[in-house]
Formats: sequence, C-alpha cells, structure tokens
Amino acid sequence: MKVFITRDISERAVHLLRKEKFQVNVYKKDKPISRNELIKNIKDADAIIALLTEKFDKELIDKIPKCKIIANYAVGFNNIDVDYTTKKNIIVTNTPDVLTESTADLAMALILACSRRLMEGERIIRQGKFKSWQPNLLLGIELKNKVVGIIGAGRIGTETAVRAKAFKTKIVYYSRSRNYDLEKITGGVKLPLDTLLKKSDIISVHLPLNEKTYHFLNKEKLALLKKSAVLVNTARGEIVDEKELIRILRQKKIFSAGFDVYENEPFINPKLLNLDNVVLLPHIGSATAEARSAMAVLAAKNVINVLKGKRPLTQINK
Repeated sequence: MKVFITRDISERAVHLLRKEKFQVNVYKKDKPISRNELIKNIKDADAIIALLTEKFDKELIDKIPKCKIIANYAVGFNNIDVDYTTKKNIIVTNTPDVLTESTADLAMALILACSRRLMEGERIIRQGKFKSWQPNLLLGIELKNKVVGIIGAGRIGTETAVRAKAFKTKIVYYSRSRNYDLEKITGGVKLPLDTLLKKSDIISVHLPLNEKTYHFLNKEKLALLKKSAVLVNTARGEIVDEKELIRILRQKKIFSAGFDVYENEPFINPKLLNLDNVVLLPHIGSATAEARSAMAVLAAKNVINVLKGKRPLTQINK
C-alpha cells in the first residue's frame, strides 16, 4: 500500500504509517508541491495525506484511480471536491477537535491585539519613536462589558466565546441552530446575523467555507458594523469581502481588524500592508506543536483504518 504525504508533517504520523508496513513517500520541500509533481506522485497512491494548499478538483481526482482516501490535514476541506470524490468512492477525512483550542487561543490573541493596538505599539518601539509615557498614546478598547459576536458557533466558535467571557464580556452568536453548551457556559444569546453585526463591539468569524458562506460578510453586511467595532477572522479569507473590508478600514469606519486568513492566500493585498489598524498573521491558527502533531496523527490513523478495511475516525463524505 502506497501513501503519499504532500508536505513534511510530524514524524509521529510517518512512523505510525510505516509501522503498518505501508510505503510512505513525503514531499520534503518547504513550499507547496507543484501540480505536475503532485500528479506524478499520487497517480498510483492508495492513500493521500493532503494540505489546504492542494486543490483536489475533478481533473486531479480522475488521476488517482487506486486512491481509497484523501486525509485532509485541516478541519476545513474546501480544497477538495467532496461530491466528486464520493462518486469515485474515495473517502475524505479531516482533523476536527484537535486544533480547536489552538485556533480559539489565536482568535482571542487577535481580539486583544486589535483592541489594544499591540502591533502599533510594537512598531513604535522598534522604530525608536517611544520617548515617554503619554496620556493619549495608543488608546484602545477595554473588553469588559463589550458585546462579542461569534459568527459560527461550532467547536472553535464556542471555545472562543468561552475565552472572551473570561474578560467579562457579553456573548451573542449567529448559527444555524442553537448551541445550548455555549449558552450554558457563557450566557450567550442567539441572534439573527444583522442584529449581531449591529450590536457587537467585537466580531469573531468561525464559519466553514462553502458556496453559501462565500462573501458571507459582504458590503451590505459590513456596512452594519459599529465605527468602534473590531473584526477578527481565523476561519477562511473568502468568507469576508476583503476589498470592502479594506475600504472601510482605510476610511476608519471600523476600529480595527485581525487577519489570520486571506481571500487570495498566500497573496496578501498590498493595501493591507499600509494600514495601521490591522493585525496580519500568516495562517497560524493551529500552529502549536501540540495541535500540528495531533492533526498529523489523526490523518495517519484515518489512512490506516481505511487501508485496513476499517471505518475512518473523521469521515466527511459519509
């Protein structure tokens, strides 16, 4: 059985696969694999562990006739045509739960960095511009009694709400269905989207990306935000109309925004780089040693189960 891994992930996962006597091939270069090289390596693979940087469309899926499973090394799976893999009898899995805490931690870090203008302060120090304490230097926003709006109350959204509640905030959330756990732990209230956008001082985005959520926060929705609002996105860049968000940031129509994801990732809109009221991170939501190792191990276990004729742990296309 041949397993191809599209990037160098935790050695724990590779060890698990080789322990099962699978032939494991890992793309070792520290950059996304080219499409031509990917095709060459997966054409006779029985299983693939893939990253978000690899787009498995119909053309690519047709080139993997032996493949039984694509184990996505992520929670999101918008890089895979799941409907077509289902037609081709290929199982698709993801890595939920194991990166919930790390991503929620980062969402909270972005909320704090945006609210207290931490990046602006750091630049002042590095540029040698700090001369003395000043009463009006980098005035930010306290979190106490502020309304935090969670858009997408799944695992990560719930954990972000729990963290925000510790700062004595008021929690509201938007979701397709009620989240009783979130409500019990945080006292959160489910609201229609427009109401949440109008009421929230801080908004954290945690939706999956699909046809229904592309530009979910479009020009009309972003226009509902308070001038003092902070918007943080650790989900997928395409959920927010990035050009419109940049426009309102430039015009100071909201206080600030925190980005861990981008609409045309890895391309970063140059206009973002010239804004002071943004915090920009390189998609590191799950970038802890604990989370990334657990993600790799879960992907490997899914592969092992499928190749041994067992049920995968986190199948998407059931």
